[in-house]
Amino acid sequence: MSVNADQETDQESRRHILRELGLTTRQVGEELHGSAVITPHMHVPGTPHLRTSILATWADTLTGLLAAGTMAPRVPVTIELDVHLYRPAPSSGRVLGFARTIKAGRSIFVAGVDFTTEDGEPIAIGAGSFMLAPDPSVRLPGRLSVDMPPPQELLSVPLAERADCRRTEPGVAVLQRSDDGLNASNTVNGGLIALVAEEAVLSLAPGGTLCSLGLRYLQPVRVGPVVATAELNAGLGRVNLRDSGNGDRHSVAASARTFGA
Repeated sequence: MSVNADQETDQESRRHILRELGLTTRQVGEELHGSAVITPHMHVPGTPHLRTSILATWADTLTGLLAAGTMAPRVPVTIELDVHLYRPAPSSGRVLGFARTIKAGRSIFVAGVDFTTEDGEPIAIGAGSFMLAPDPSVRLPGRLSVDMPPPQELLSVPLAERADCRRTEPGVAVLQRSDDGLNASNTVNGGLIALVAEEAVLSLAPGGTLCSLGLRYLQPVRVGPVVATAELNAGLGRVNLRDSGNGDRHSVAASARTFGA
């Protein structure tokens, strides 16, 4: 489950890792608009470009909050998430996100998002698909708001360091489970899973960045660490992510494509 349904007040008290990315949101008609400023700690190591996994995280947050508003009081669970860039992401400035509902069914919700610069230049498109959590007793907070104010603190170190996500060998990255990286169901946040998938692919493409990233969430990561193992051929990558502390269960299947160095 990847929706930040614990809401901003609880996230602030826990200093949630992904709130330190600085995304703010507000409802505008039927859309949800987001805004965040890029900092050097958000760059892919060795490049001047914003991480694609951060765009995926923001897409998950924006589409997930729309899903929560529709599916409440039941908890929405991310089942698919993808983001595709027109060109390498910018190095600085403000990123704007515009999310809207595509389908709101009884058990499935789909939303899309467009990312642009403050001047309106397209950066990327993305989408998130959600289903109702299988356990009907899991409920969203009674006071659900989609408006997220600026966080009290922003990243002070690179994102991978902050999240304790390490490249252990070419094609392999490991993400530790931490209390400040969980979602409302106390499983590893889907945005951080996007990060470890990105790290596994980029360990095979030094100096590159991702032009697309797609994730299919098969089951929650409950224990961790998350181990991501990637293959890369002609710029197209496949990543398998497993919950190593929970019987090495296959939790997420991902695909990615690189821009190249």
